[in-house]
Amino acid sequence: MKTVIISNRLPVKIIEENDEYTFIPSEGGLATGLGDVYKSGNSIWIGWPGIEVPEERQQVVTAKLAKLNLYPVFLTQDEINLYYEGFSNEVLWPVFHYLVTYAHYEQSYWDCYQSVNHKFATAALKVLAKKDKIWIQDYQLLLLPGILRKHLPQSTIGFFQHIPFPSYEIFRLIPWRDELLNGMLGSDLIGFHTYDDVRHFLSTATRLLPVNSSANILNSNERQIVVEAFPMGIDFNKFSELTSRDEVQKEIEYFRKGKEDVKLILSIDRLDYSKGILERLKALDLLLQLHPEYIGKIELYMVVVPSRDTVPQYRDLKEQIDQFVGNLNARYRSINWIPVNYFYRSFPIEVLSALYASADICLVTPMRDGMNLVSKEYVASRQNNDGVLILSEMAGASKELTDAVIVNPNNIGDIMEAIVLALKMPLVEQQTRMKAMRGIVQKFNVKHWVNNFILRLNEVKNSQQSLLTKHAVNLINENITRHYQQTANRVLFLDYDGTLVDFTGNIDDASPDEELYELIKKLTGDEANKVVIISGRRNETLEKWFGHLKVDMIAEHGAWQKTQGDKWNCLPLLTDQWKQEMKAILETYIDRTPGSFIEEKSYSLVWHYRKADEGLGELRANEIVSHLKILAADKGLQLMPGNKVIEFKNMEVNKGKAALNWLYNKHPDFILALGDDHTDEDIFKALPDDAFTIKVGNNISEAKYYLNDYKEVRKLLWSLVKEEFVERG
Repeated sequence: MKTVIISNRLPVKIIEENDEYTFIPSEGGLATGLGDVYKSGNSIWIGWPGIEVPEERQQVVTAKLAKLNLYPVFLTQDEINLYYEGFSNEVLWPVFHYLVTYAHYEQSYWDCYQSVNHKFATAALKVLAKKDKIWIQDYQLLLLPGILRKHLPQSTIGFFQHIPFPSYEIFRLIPWRDELLNGMLGSDLIGFHTYDDVRHFLSTATRLLPVNSSANILNSNERQIVVEAFPMGIDFNKFSELTSRDEVQKEIEYFRKGKEDVKLILSIDRLDYSKGILERLKALDLLLQLHPEYIGKIELYMVVVPSRDTVPQYRDLKEQIDQFVGNLNARYRSINWIPVNYFYRSFPIEVLSALYASADICLVTPMRDGMNLVSKEYVASRQNNDGVLILSEMAGASKELTDAVIVNPNNIGDIMEAIVLALKMPLVEQQTRMKAMRGIVQKFNVKHWVNNFILRLNEVKNSQQSLLTKHAVNLINENITRHYQQTANRVLFLDYDGTLVDFTGNIDDASPDEELYELIKKLTGDEANKVVIISGRRNETLEKWFGHLKVDMIAEHGAWQKTQGDKWNCLPLLTDQWKQEMKAILETYIDRTPGSFIEEKSYSLVWHYRKADEGLGELRANEIVSHLKILAADKGLQLMPGNKVIEFKNMEVNKGKAALNWLYNKHPDFILALGDDHTDEDIFKALPDDAFTIKVGNNISEAKYYLNDYKEVRKLLWSLVKEEFVERG
């Protein structure tokens, strides 16, 4: 089994000199993060090499790339113009960045986008094996998961989008919207940078396609697709260590020389209309007008990396920037001071590192951005914990770096005030903020992002596999019935809520109905059967409902037990053993929820999410409550949701121990256990291998089989007593 990464571009740059191709590793964040994955073992990265390679030389390039675990997809200039420059960057890019007026919906773009996605699939299928993990990157390949799914239905496919996903109202403007969504739904796991993008995608998919969602899981053609937020990080250590290098230190001295009393403001962007470059310049202009005391005291170092300047919108934008910078400098400059140092070029990473280390303020104010790694690179480069990051609320990074000065990029006055605030910010406050941000960037680095995604992809696939093998109602019925008829000492552990009866809004409404009483009487009417009702309900409730029947009862997940005809017994409480396990589980939520943390008290654990992104915090809190409520009760813990906290305290027993306790010194030759939630998992784990364990509901489970609902449970139990009746009759 290998991991196959597929992206539009390979992680190398190809240079042609003297009719020879040479390959230079790419500096991009993705190439860095996934370097360990594709370079290890027999894993591989598939993508376009970046230039048009004549057919007669393709074999040579393929052979050279193979040594680097890379596999090329060769595109013609026409394909690059229509699929990449056309559909990807003139339809998807503007629409996904909410600039719909810039979109051109050309049929030729779409036709080529489809054919190139098929071309990528053909290339991938040459090297893919059935069990390979496939990880597709970004908006240029939205159709690819669906195409590969048709050819390899059982394959494991992850997809990650590195740019924002727009709201339903915006996305539906694309004429080929259904095809794009269906392509994405070929994946098992779809990842975005922020929870906002996850929400937009779920809402769009459920509105446009015949799929339904529950929390962040989509059900399509009896397949579950999980949609999650995975905020991408950077190689923290690389940027942190760069600033100590001699060549970087020399650059820092050069930048700061003669500017000891000047505050340096830094902005680095690719030339693009989504980056808010003009608004930033207008904010600086406003600052110099309203606060003339800063004339000669601040300088903006503005790096704009050339990009697509042959496209009319980009050419116009560049002209506007050039003109604005020229006018601004002409108005305010003096003999030895200039407000804007403007560079329209790219720089080597050492120079960027020196800029990050020299700048007192970093201005990152895109109009819309998936993540924005410049903000994280700046933070990683601030070894002294000083400096101020001004960050647009429209960048994904703002959801994690909450200690930055957050601004609305459309509000020029807001940006100007943020710069003034940053210029006046005391060192102590700068350090408090920067320390917190450095901690986040260091923990949620690019390796963490990769590992989290791959781990979740494996979980999702395992969950799907377990569902496929376990739901075979007729097979279960025949098998269980056969064993039932051949045995004479049987025990049936039956959970109550969700297993024997349906859930109701009001828990008191879930009392047994006549059919259930009839069924239990039939089961207990056979001397060979022992029925044990094992529930989280209070012992008084179970007594009221079942005290008159020939059943044993276990209440409150095992805290209370009663043998038929005897009185209720409370089991002795167990020692404090739960903390470590619960903490380990909670830590997995911290890894997926930037801003959350655990507080440990003597006899309780508290999960705090006040600092987490609003929507994501609520989603995770709901996940914890739904996933751990029963596990907590099962461990004898109380789970108490509070204001932006969830607390676990107190210690009791679980159903698994209670079931084993009940079985002590009894030797049944037939055991059947039915349950629908986490507390029942302990029974499934605890019972011997020859027991029939059945989960109600199709979630991942330790049980051997599953049934869909309480109706299927009753059908199964009736079939046992009816068969018995026929047998004896």
